[in-house]
Amino acid sequence: MASKAIAGGGQVLNVSNPEVVRVRQLIGGTAEYSSDGWKRCWEEGVTPWDLGQPTPAVVDLVNSGTLPGGDRDGRATTVLVPGCGAGHDVVALSGAGRFVVGLDISEAAIHKARQRAAAAAADGNSFDFVAADFFTWEPPDKFDIIFDYTFFCALEPSMRPAWAKRIADLLKQDGELITLMYLAEGQEAGPPFNTAVVDYEEVLNPLGFVMNSIQDNEVAVQSRKGMEKMARWKRMANPTSLNSAGETQID
Repeated sequence: MASKAIAGGGQVLNVSNPEVVRVRQLIGGTAEYSSDGWKRCWEEGVTPWDLGQPTPAVVDLVNSGTLPGGDRDGRATTVLVPGCGAGHDVVALSGAGRFVVGLDISEAAIHKARQRAAAAAADGNSFDFVAADFFTWEPPDKFDIIFDYTFFCALEPSMRPAWAKRIADLLKQDGELITLMYLAEGQEAGPPFNTAVVDYEEVLNPLGFVMNSIQDNEVAVQSRKGMEKMARWKRMANPTSLNSAGETQID
C-alpha cells in the first residue's frame, strides 16, 4: 500500500506510512501520555493525521444548521476542540454565534494554527488558540460543546477513562459532546490505537453521557472511508453509578 492516499484524501494511518512509524517512535509506545513526543511530532513536521484543510464532516456539520449559535442575550456558544493541531476545524466551527477554543499541547502546532488563521483572514474574534495540556488545563468557564476527532484514538487505551473525566469536567451540565470516531482496527501498536464505538460508551456512559445519534461519515476523506462515524452525546442531569450487583443504574 502506498504511504499516501489519493490527492486530497489524507494519509494512511498505519505502518504502511513511514510517518506513522516515526510518530510511534517519537511517542514511545508507552502507557504514559507522551507530551514531549507529541511536541516533537509538530516540531519535526511529522503529522500524518493533518488533512491540511477542515475536516469535510465538520464543514457538513456547520452547514447542517444543527449546531447552536448564541442565545437571545447575545452570548456566544462556546466550543472546545482538544488536540486541535493546525486549527482547521477550529476556524471552520467558529462564527455564526460560536466562539471556539483550539487546544493543543504543542506550541509549534498552536503557532502554525495562528499563522494559518491569519493568512486566511479568519475572524479572530470568534476563536482562540491555547497551548496547554488537555489533562491539566483549567479554563475560566466550561464549554457548551466539545468536538473530538483523532484525539481519543491517539491516546493509549488506559488513558480513556481520564479522557472521559476531563470531558465531563470541561463540559457544561447540559452541554453536547460531538465525537468523530476514527475506528482503527488491526493495529499492533499506536497511535492510532484500535478503537470501537463501545470504547466510547464504556467510559462516557457512567459519567452521564447518552448517545443521541450516530451515523457513518459519508464524506470521510478517501483513506478513511468506512472507518468513521459521527456521534452526538448529551449529558443527563445525573450520572450513572454502579449498584451493589455491579450493574449500571441512574441516580
